[in-house]
Amino acid sequence: MGPDTDRDHCPTVWADAEAQEILLQGWKPAPETLANCEASSPANGPVPASEAIVRIPARMIPMIREACDAVERAQLR
Repeated sequence: MGPDTDRDHCPTVWADAEAQEILLQGWKPAPETLANCEASSPANGPVPASEAIVRIPARMIPMIREACDAVERAQLR
C-alpha cells in the first residue's frame, strides 16, 4: 500500500514472483490525460480494452523498485 494513503483509496504494488509479474493499482487518469498518453505515442495506437493506464504517485517509486527486485530474484532461481 502506498505511503500517506488510507486503506480504501490507495495505490498499491504487488510482486508475483511465481508469474514473474508486477501488478500496479492506481488512479484512473482523466480522459484528457489518457488522450495525451495515446497521442504522445501514435505508433503504439490506442490503449486496448484489455489494458489500462493508471496514475502512480512518485512517492511509490521505492515500492516499485522493491517489487522489481523481487521478480528479478525469482528469475534467478
